[in-house]
Amino acid sequence: MNIRSFFKQTFPFTCLLCGQTSGPGHLCGACQADLPWHSQPQCPRCALPTPDGQVCGACLKHPPAFDHTRAALVYAFPLDRLIPRLKYQGQLAIAPALGECLAQAAASSPRPDCLIAMPLHAKRIRERGFNHASEIARAVAKRLDLPLDATSCQRLRDTPPQMGLKHDARRRNVRGAFSCSSAVQGLRVAIVDDVMTTGTSLDELAKTLKQAGALEVDNWVVARTPAPGDPA
Repeated sequence: MNIRSFFKQTFPFTCLLCGQTSGPGHLCGACQADLPWHSQPQCPRCALPTPDGQVCGACLKHPPAFDHTRAALVYAFPLDRLIPRLKYQGQLAIAPALGECLAQAAASSPRPDCLIAMPLHAKRIRERGFNHASEIARAVAKRLDLPLDATSCQRLRDTPPQMGLKHDARRRNVRGAFSCSSAVQGLRVAIVDDVMTTGTSLDELAKTLKQAGALEVDNWVVARTPAPGDPA
């Protein structure tokens, strides 16, 4: 038994949601089961719910640069509390819990050659001290035994937050925001991020990856926001 396993058994975690002893994980079994898992039939491209799991009209009309999306959860309570606590309050213990959920959901997906976390601009990293997507991706990579590429993609511009912007404004906001090296040429890549709303940032990064030679790009996201008018 290694030291980490010993401490997990001797000093179990406290559940991030209910405060009870959660054993070796950051969420107890009951709270994990009660999470809003994204299990309904959904568009394979963007993960929005569709009647029989067919490609949605928006993806048929304007096919995104990414090929598939795997979302673990719906962005509803308690995700709408946990993710902001990670991103803006620096509660880093939340990242491995979210990563475990994403790894569980993505375990049945085709294995990519590598994971790439959604890049954060250097200014934002200096302000926060970390990239939340990288923290989540690290947990996924460890759980699924996948390589995590932390160097091939960069965010060139410190774009304003996407929250509150309409779809066209979001697209203009991230246009040309990323740079990817030729190290991704011929690879199947999965982008790891926390929340997918309109998918414009993911689409722009996927486009940049494919321009650099990536063969296939999928999104692996912790949570998918409901479509307008859908119940959370």
